[in-house]
Amino acid sequence: MPWRLHATSIPNGRPHDHDRILSAEPTMTAMKNPVFFPSRRTALVFCAAAMLGVSAGAQTIPKTIRIIVAYPAGGVSDVVARALADKLSQQLGSAVIIDNRAGASGAIGVDAVAKAQPDGATLGFAAISPLVLSPHLGKVPYDPFKDIAPVASVMYSPVLLLATSASKSRDFPGLLSEAKANPGAVRWATSGPASLGHIMLEQLRAAAQVDITHVPYKGGGQQMNDALSGQFEILSTNAGPVLSAHMQAGKLRALAVGAPARLESLPQVPTLGELGYGAANLSSLFGVFAPAATPPALLARYNAEINKALASPELRARLTATDNVPTGGSATDFAKEIASEYESNARIIKAAGIKAD
Repeated sequence: MPWRLHATSIPNGRPHDHDRILSAEPTMTAMKNPVFFPSRRTALVFCAAAMLGVSAGAQTIPKTIRIIVAYPAGGVSDVVARALADKLSQQLGSAVIIDNRAGASGAIGVDAVAKAQPDGATLGFAAISPLVLSPHLGKVPYDPFKDIAPVASVMYSPVLLLATSASKSRDFPGLLSEAKANPGAVRWATSGPASLGHIMLEQLRAAAQVDITHVPYKGGGQQMNDALSGQFEILSTNAGPVLSAHMQAGKLRALAVGAPARLESLPQVPTLGELGYGAANLSSLFGVFAPAATPPALLARYNAEINKALASPELRARLTATDNVPTGGSATDFAKEIASEYESNARIIKAAGIKAD
């Protein structure tokens, strides 16, 4: 997962994407009191405390909350977002609905979040790649520094490299041999142009000197259907319950994984780092976002509720059962991580010459 993503001035707390923190600046007013004359520092503290009190008191959680998922129904992000929505609905007493807005490697969904009313009724769930990757590959309709507020990191999702029935490869070295023997014949499906899977493919093509054909999709649903029918040889995708079931049934074979370490559920499957392709050993970081002008009090409340949900045994069990790693933490740390990944991705893309199709 991931690959991680990261800007300065980030709103109330999310690392990993350039997001500006919207903080209220207290204004000084003259205090005419013959008995008590506070210092400027004290007055600022009082003023800030008063503003926080007004903000917190005035902002209420909407009765209906929409979570825009930047990917199609049926994929790992959709499954996790729905589980998180159920938990938040229980905690907040509000209706939490899912709105899938797939396309452009998550950029369409992120743009919908950026343009939504900043009233707390709209949140977004996506990998950080639309913030830290897509802006380096072409013009996006939002500013990752100004239009999106990181709310909370949710999980890291390892990226599995799988062979379908169309491939004869039984392991990763076999895949490279197959690609070298038949240049261009091996087809690698990803969730879209300039997606994390595409980055991994380009890194491997360069490092292993092989010609593999890129097959971009708009997300996981149709991609999985075509994988099961052997429409291409290789699939790179995040872990998920449906994927685990297909592997157990022998319909897909795991050749390698992008992750810091081997997965407990697949101890025989090496990481791409172990295989000597550290630059391609990436995983996806997913999180919750909001329109940048969302009131800070609501952002803080949502961060707290998401962390509470991630600490619940039920949600943690659902994530870890599919090899996803729960994260959580402050919005500030999330924003810092996004900013760091933004800079790192800029270097990788330039070095590899990666471009959106």
